[in-house]
Amino acid sequence: MSAEVNIPRLDLHDYTKGSAEQRKQFSDAIGKAFNDTGFVTIANHGMTRELMDELYAEVKRFFSLTEEQKLKYEVLGLAGQRGYTSKGREKAKDSKTPDLKEFWQSGQVVTDGDAIKSEYPDNVMVEELPVFNSITREVYQRLEEAGKHLLRAIAVYLNLPENYFDDKVHNGNSILRAIHYFPIVDPDSLPADAVRAGAHEDINLITLLIGASADGLEVLTRDGNWFAVKANAEDIVVNVGDMLQRLTNNKLKSTTHRVVNPPRELMKNSRYSVPFFLHPKSTMDLTALDSCIDAQHPKAYTDITAGEYLDERLREIGLKM
Repeated sequence: MSAEVNIPRLDLHDYTKGSAEQRKQFSDAIGKAFNDTGFVTIANHGMTRELMDELYAEVKRFFSLTEEQKLKYEVLGLAGQRGYTSKGREKAKDSKTPDLKEFWQSGQVVTDGDAIKSEYPDNVMVEELPVFNSITREVYQRLEEAGKHLLRAIAVYLNLPENYFDDKVHNGNSILRAIHYFPIVDPDSLPADAVRAGAHEDINLITLLIGASADGLEVLTRDGNWFAVKANAEDIVVNVGDMLQRLTNNKLKSTTHRVVNPPRELMKNSRYSVPFFLHPKSTMDLTALDSCIDAQHPKAYTDITAGEYLDERLREIGLKM
């Protein structure tokens, strides 16, 4: 393992249920990792192994529907933010070749009368799979809750008030994505640069990824090498997104990562993964924190809101025209 790689395994209970010392150790550890590679693995995140297994079973059922059935749920005017997105639509920034995947997205459901409800389209319901609808909603809520605790630990590391992010992510524009990296039946017919997910950085504050059904996730280390990320089956992988990197003026790293194609003998196998992209409200100001700017670290980014930045990035990756 490269000396530059620091992907520790942390227990969220140390922060949510631990002593003051355990909470500080957790905050310091997640801050150090996010300052280094931008990735950690998290145990005791609020989901059982049974729930995760059931989720993946439902995800496989959805992607096993016929093309005709799935295309009923593709709403082109929503830039992939709700429902189904078919093959060949999303690509990595600066890539001309689409990723080898199709995906489903569910978003925020506002239930407390917040006026922000008008900003969000309704989630798309799959008629054929009522359990898929209910379990994706439950997983969304559990990962959103875990994400709020992780952001509190990050706020403490940044010497901000612990609840700094709370009002910014309450009813935020977070997305649960179910991805199917479909079988590669004829690899020789593909463009040379066609991969399951091209090298990219996530857009949002943090991403919480439920362990994928197969290997393939790699992160780019500081010394320029690709490192395979492997998590215990019951853990989630958490990484920094570009919004948090901008806010902290590069103190916390939005690390480049990708999903590589499998060995040739495994190319006919599907790969599934379910990331939760934790977004704030569109009005959140991503202007770099004063505490993260000094003579050695001058301000690196122009001022922008989360909504403006999301719109910019959706256009770059081909989901919005």
